[in-house]
Amino acid sequence: MSDWLIPIIVGVVALGLGGVIGYFARQYWVDSKIKSVQAQAREIIEEAEATQKQLIVQAKEENLRLKDEVEADLRKRQQRLAQSEERLQKRQEALDNRLDSIEGRERSLNKRQSVLDRKTNELAEMESKRLAELERVAAMSQDEAKVELLQAIEQHARIDMARVLREVEAETKEIADRKAREIITLAIQRVASEQVAETTVSTVSLPSDDMKGRIIGRQGRNIRAFEVASGVEVIVDDTPDAIILTGFDPVRREIARQAMDILINDGRIHPARIEKVISKVSTEMETALTEAGDQAAFEAGVHGLHRNLIKLLGRLKYRTSYGQNQLLHAVETAHLAAIMASELGADVKVARLGGLLHDIGKAISHEVDGPHALIGAEEAKKYNLPPKAINCIASHHHEVEQECLEAIIVEAADAISGARPGARRESLENYVKRIKDLEEIANAFSGVKETFAIQAGREIRIIVKPDEVDDYQAIVLSKDIARQIEENMQYPGQIKVTVIRETRVVDYAK
Repeated sequence: MSDWLIPIIVGVVALGLGGVIGYFARQYWVDSKIKSVQAQAREIIEEAEATQKQLIVQAKEENLRLKDEVEADLRKRQQRLAQSEERLQKRQEALDNRLDSIEGRERSLNKRQSVLDRKTNELAEMESKRLAELERVAAMSQDEAKVELLQAIEQHARIDMARVLREVEAETKEIADRKAREIITLAIQRVASEQVAETTVSTVSLPSDDMKGRIIGRQGRNIRAFEVASGVEVIVDDTPDAIILTGFDPVRREIARQAMDILINDGRIHPARIEKVISKVSTEMETALTEAGDQAAFEAGVHGLHRNLIKLLGRLKYRTSYGQNQLLHAVETAHLAAIMASELGADVKVARLGGLLHDIGKAISHEVDGPHALIGAEEAKKYNLPPKAINCIASHHHEVEQECLEAIIVEAADAISGARPGARRESLENYVKRIKDLEEIANAFSGVKETFAIQAGREIRIIVKPDEVDDYQAIVLSKDIARQIEENMQYPGQIKVTVIRETRVVDYAK
């Protein structure tokens, strides 16, 4: 064998042995690694099983704790319910006692009426005797005697009528006023809301007067595009750093105001941008109106209303009447109606629903002709509201007949919410006109010397001529003036009519 072949053979053999040894070493390392991974996997599985058991135990403990809390809360609610039932039972007993007292007073009045009838009969007999005596002594004809007798009887009857009327009214009014004050005072005490000023314009502040030119645009294209897209008129005048948005639809006006603020802050004002911003704000406004309606329904305690009614209710957020926000007024009326219905034993749920939705027609009255009460009732019929609630909506301004007690309660709650101090704000022209009308109505009656409207038109004081009007005629005069005011004027709340008859006797010591 050649000398050069031997080293080659030895190298090949060494290389083969090295490969075999490397293979077994690698196999050994792989097996060790697998065993290590398997050991780690077993440890992880064991830890997971332990953690699972621990979580199960914690979950059971948490379940027991929640169960105990729920049972404790349920016991507390049952206790409060029992206390509420006890209070209701006591109120019912008190009302029964008051009813018995009123029935007793009614029986007493009936007895007085019987006495009055008897005295009237006696008076008639006396007048008959007087007639015969007059004919005998004065030699008067029968017709002349009848005339004199009728005048005397009429005078005495008027005096007796005024006296009895004053006694009966004083007694019954004391009872009715006390109960009414309790119910209304409780309702007003528990309900209060902030009011906002009525307006048909919105003012938008500008960073500078230079912005007015950008709002107007070249040849007025920006302002025209804004008015067309928003449906609101934009007034750019000499008012420093401000423009005015005017329109009768408060929701459109609010959309226009928000859109104008965005355009001013952004700085990009051109027709395409204006349409895009107004479209975006309109979409956001729909969501905001729905949220406002949901919040109002939640505050009023009315649930399950149709989404369209919720949206219409939200539109009242931007509607005012005599400075009173109509959404807050609706919630306030619902609370007042519910409180009074509870006190009077009426259906609280119907009263609450009718009070919340009684002015819902104002949200669409600018789109449909007719009184807002009837418009609201027609809208409520579309969503299958209870007939009593629909009657509450339709009859709160007497466009239709009131068919249930809840309708009367809603009307009273609406009047209380609108007439309570601070709820509404009248314009100066309307205020002066009402004062003037009050004084003219009173001065039209005979025997009136002077008339003064005081307390912001909530009271009218009439000074009469004492030689033409006696004390009992003053009672009749106050009723006639009050009736004339009710028939010829419209006003929130009530107007007190006070007739004053004063006599003065003067003499001199010489």
